[in-house]
Amino acid sequence: MPTSKLFIMLAVLICMAPINTCSSAAASTASLTTRPPSPKFPAIFVFGDSTVDTGNNNYVKTIIKANLPPYGENFPGHIPTGRFSDGKLVPDFLSSFLGIKDDVPPFLKPNLSENELRTGVTFASAGSGYDYLTSSLSNAIPVSKQVEMFKSYINKLMGIVGKDKANNIIGEALVMISAGTNDFVFNCHDIPTRRLEFDIVGYQHFLLQKLEDFLKELYELGCRKMMVAGLPPIGCLPIQMTAKFQIPTNRKCLEDQNSDAESYNKKLAKLLPELQAKLPGSKLAYTDVYDPLFDMINYPQQIWICRNKEGLLWHWIHRGIILVQSNDSRDH
Repeated sequence: MPTSKLFIMLAVLICMAPINTCSSAAASTASLTTRPPSPKFPAIFVFGDSTVDTGNNNYVKTIIKANLPPYGENFPGHIPTGRFSDGKLVPDFLSSFLGIKDDVPPFLKPNLSENELRTGVTFASAGSGYDYLTSSLSNAIPVSKQVEMFKSYINKLMGIVGKDKANNIIGEALVMISAGTNDFVFNCHDIPTRRLEFDIVGYQHFLLQKLEDFLKELYELGCRKMMVAGLPPIGCLPIQMTAKFQIPTNRKCLEDQNSDAESYNKKLAKLLPELQAKLPGSKLAYTDVYDPLFDMINYPQQIWICRNKEGLLWHWIHRGIILVQSNDSRDH
């Protein structure tokens, strides 16, 4: 599978984050059957929020943790790991599918093996965002500080494989970035702190500038192949609908918040190729989270749900995790 096609995979893989992962054993078997004969990337590096935090918040003094049941009930061993999921997260599925390793450990996990470090870790922190205000109350690790963790990682990697080999791993690795939702939820919609300073368009540009600075810093550190996830339909998130509608049966997606997310995504999709042209040798890919998740929420009858059947789960992963059955025969 060409590298460009592998980049496209993340757009649909990210949508697994809010879904029950069914049987982790089946997932492991399925992902193994679809692995390429040799990894296309030597390592995977992950930055962002709870959608991609596999446990860093376990080692941070924050109230935002996922180290208690029912989290992890479908993870191997049936124990909570710090992932905000009943099982694995998108980085784990993607890493396994690409043949890198079965799951991606958090960088802050004590006593990481040399092989774990060589093949990549996640620096993500649940509750974080591009805006430093987003994590100021929760004490999550903002994206701007995650790059400092990455610098520490690079030093460790050089100590293991040497400078030249480390630079090669970093340059060829897949970098995955998923953040932004918390910024809008905490600073614009629920606690409108930034509304005193920006209108919604101004705040979108503010975040995109933060993201651009972050990508440039990763580039300066040697990263070349980076995937950036857009926002989900924020107005369809259960917490947003619940806060708006007191009667559960009256809940529906909030169109204004969804519109803000779509507007941001369009700006992000336009920014990335422009930035790529300024960074020689870089590959910056936008991944659409909004449309697949919106369809899953609003048209659940059109989605084949995993029922612990290895054959069906393999078909999901082979076709991009989700197969939508509709009258016009469109696949997503």
